[in-house]
Amino acid sequence: MALQPCGPVVDPNAAARAFERLADPASEQGWTGLLEGAWSALAPIFAASPYLFGLARRWPELLRDLLAEGPDERLGRVLAATEALTGGADDLRAPLRRLKGELHLLTALADLGGVWDLDQVTGALSRFADASVNAALRAVADDQRERGKLVSGPDDPRGPVPGLFGLAMGKHGAFELNYSSDIDISLFWEPEGLIPALAEGVEPQRFVDRLAQALAALMQERTGDGYVFRVDLRLRPDPSSTPPVVAAPTALAYYESVGQNWERAAFIKARPVLGDVAAGRGFLKALTPFIWRRSLDYPAILDIQSIKRQIHVHKTGEGLEAAGANLKLGRGGIREIEFFAQTQQLILGGRDPGLREPRTVDALAALRDAGHVEPDACADLTAAYVELRGLEHRVQMLEDEQTHSLPVDPAARARVAALTGEGDLAVFDTRVEALLVGVNRRYGELFEGEEALSSPYGSLVFTGVENDPETLETLARMGFSDPAMVAETIRSWHHGRIPATRTARGRELFTRLAPRLLTALADTGAADAAFRRFAVFFSGLSGGVQVQALFLAQPKLFDLVVGVMAFAPRLARTLGRYPAALDSMLDARFTRSIEEDTGVVDQMGAEAAAAPDFETAMNVVRRVHREQMFRIGVQTLTGRVGPEEAGRAYTTLADACLGALAPAAMAETMRQGGTLSGGAVAVVALGKAGSREMTATSDLDLMTVYDAPAEAMSDARHWAAGVFYSRFTQRLIAALSAHTAEGGLYEVDMRLRPGAAKGPVSLRLSAVEDYYATEADTWEFMALTRARVVWTDDPAFGARTAATLESILRRPRPGVALAADARRMRDLMARERPGQGDWDVKLAPGGQVDAEFVAQVRQLRSARAGGPLTVSTLEALADDPDLAEAWRLQQALSQILGAAFDDRPDPDQEPEGFRQRLAKAAGFESFDALKAGLAEARRAARAAFEAALPLVGDGD
Repeated sequence: MALQPCGPVVDPNAAARAFERLADPASEQGWTGLLEGAWSALAPIFAASPYLFGLARRWPELLRDLLAEGPDERLGRVLAATEALTGGADDLRAPLRRLKGELHLLTALADLGGVWDLDQVTGALSRFADASVNAALRAVADDQRERGKLVSGPDDPRGPVPGLFGLAMGKHGAFELNYSSDIDISLFWEPEGLIPALAEGVEPQRFVDRLAQALAALMQERTGDGYVFRVDLRLRPDPSSTPPVVAAPTALAYYESVGQNWERAAFIKARPVLGDVAAGRGFLKALTPFIWRRSLDYPAILDIQSIKRQIHVHKTGEGLEAAGANLKLGRGGIREIEFFAQTQQLILGGRDPGLREPRTVDALAALRDAGHVEPDACADLTAAYVELRGLEHRVQMLEDEQTHSLPVDPAARARVAALTGEGDLAVFDTRVEALLVGVNRRYGELFEGEEALSSPYGSLVFTGVENDPETLETLARMGFSDPAMVAETIRSWHHGRIPATRTARGRELFTRLAPRLLTALADTGAADAAFRRFAVFFSGLSGGVQVQALFLAQPKLFDLVVGVMAFAPRLARTLGRYPAALDSMLDARFTRSIEEDTGVVDQMGAEAAAAPDFETAMNVVRRVHREQMFRIGVQTLTGRVGPEEAGRAYTTLADACLGALAPAAMAETMRQGGTLSGGAVAVVALGKAGSREMTATSDLDLMTVYDAPAEAMSDARHWAAGVFYSRFTQRLIAALSAHTAEGGLYEVDMRLRPGAAKGPVSLRLSAVEDYYATEADTWEFMALTRARVVWTDDPAFGARTAATLESILRRPRPGVALAADARRMRDLMARERPGQGDWDVKLAPGGQVDAEFVAQVRQLRSARAGGPLTVSTLEALADDPDLAEAWRLQQALSQILGAAFDDRPDPDQEPEGFRQRLAKAAGFESFDALKAGLAEARRAARAAFEAALPLVGDGD
């Protein structure tokens, strides 16, 4: 083989040592003259590549034979020797590796010495891959015959294992294999061919899976002789959930139903290479309609284009550097040229078979000849492809590593430069950078003007079976702590593993939605939490076409949902558990003022009244309640409403639920016990429900009071009035608090009713009067200042109840020290239930409880003096501005935190975006300003509290 020097000798000392090591065997074997004659070409190679010198040093006779013989003849001998190998796996392990070493030395010398061009190099590598993998299959099949599991003959025309076939995919399939590439083999089996070839009782799936594992091990295990090829079996249908060898009928069904466009692109290069080749040809023929579609609608064309558009195209060469450049997957790399050709082949090849070329260079030429690619673009990309593949080979020749990146280390990169003929590293780097910029520019011209499917953060490529390095870097820049998990989840959705993407249209829409989703999640500053919650929601959709189309058509709605996912786990869980809650966002009433009567309350009452039974009524109310809670929460979080409006809205909703369910509870009580003539009942709200200051997490403080003739009894079960109304109260509590298939409503607290510790759950109105006249403590009168009748079955009785409660408050209580009693109660609370940190807006010193105690004492004094009464805390604090301001501020925080979280959060640990929203809702420019303002407001409020309710003994 007549070799030409590939470039300068990058390390003369290494070259001298190499010659010294090879001179002895050359002298012993009588080929010193051959070595010396070729040394000017060998020195640059062995000085730069430790791997190639290692091969020559290990097997010097191979080097001798390669130098003495033409490369084509030598290749023929290598292939013939490989095809002639016989025996089992143990017999082939060493000879296969030696033949691979000879093939590697041959191709490197022929390439670097200017004897072979790119096609000859990749062709030689691919043909040896064919021969070696077939030899390995024969060997492992022979082992199975020895074990009695395979009963077909070794000379069966259908191959070593009838019915088993393998497709060479990717570059191997197109005879474009690179120097240190693995080989992508997709293995399938035909039941009618395989099962008769197996011994009785051998399970076919288990047999072929073990055979595939043995085949891969024989090829890729590293021994003292090296390895043959790394084998990748993942280019099969949904590799994370299918066995290594897939039954052909199963595979065909997969590709016809959920096959993706990148899988169609992969099959452009597919070639039957292994085993039952005839079965492989039949399989590919059956796949032709999947790979080459004759008719494509516009969404399908856009989805094909997405293979290209997921890669971020830069308008300039900024950031493109030779050091560390990924020649395959990076910007301006080999993949961009391949995608440039394959995307157009998929769109046009269904109607034009002449475009179905598996080899990239041939595909570019076919597209040019058909008028789809400009001649100069074809010429530029073809030349760039050849040069990039040559660079890729030289990178891999250094150490036989499956890498596609130019070394970052200048010394290592200089070795690559020397193998390309360049001795000046700066010139080499400039040339490489210009090459990458040129490819990226041509790539950007394809489908120019279409919607970008990358992100401002970078490329987002989810094709193939392994994670794209640039995509992982993009996801890391976006703030995801586990980019690989995110990429695998997105890829699984592309595979149709959830209902939202099970249809072709759903997957086409998701291709467009995915980059918007990830970018929006990143922009929240809480990417991990938002993605986790969105995944729960998205996976729970029963169908995804309408929702995804909606998100794409209404970006503001989409951003709103993503914001909920990022900052409001409570609302996100509502969407996750009940994706139909999203429908409420489509209702025109969703964005209307929450203080406006939208008709929802009347609708809920009418539907509950029309329900055929108690449980149905409960579920009707829960569905409407869930949608309205979500609506109020979203408007609260987005600042559309203030804390006072939110409090009224939550309370109005609670009143509506009571108004719908109390009649249902009464009907259920009457169904079980009969009618009670002459009686009437009222439901009274206390606490924040009574004062119309509820938040998303408020429970319902209730009591029920009734009146009835002393002798009244129900006509069916003869329940006395006390029993009848207690049963009604119990059913009302169940209706409000029980969890059904539609969820729950409220926790109900009856402990503020008179005699709660030992009395009945429902009290006769006269008993209430008696209790407050004789037994009630001051704190119970304080609680009564927020009492409000919210439902009654007799308006006259409701009015009488309200009047009675007011008269109780106004009744003189001589000898009672209101302020002293209130202060003792507050101090007891502080000891037994101290505040839980700075964000406990309720119990912290200067918190809401301090303000509410003062407000309630003010009301009791006003009642005693005959002044006006109000259930509103702020109205009661009209003369206490410091307390009112602190209560208002903390109510704003309570509304935001309640809408966003179920438990007590620590805003200091929440994402920056949430902290800013919290500050804005409270009227501050920044989170730090909020914390400072909160501390100051509490300080002033506590001082006002101390003045209004001084310590006992300081002058009540």
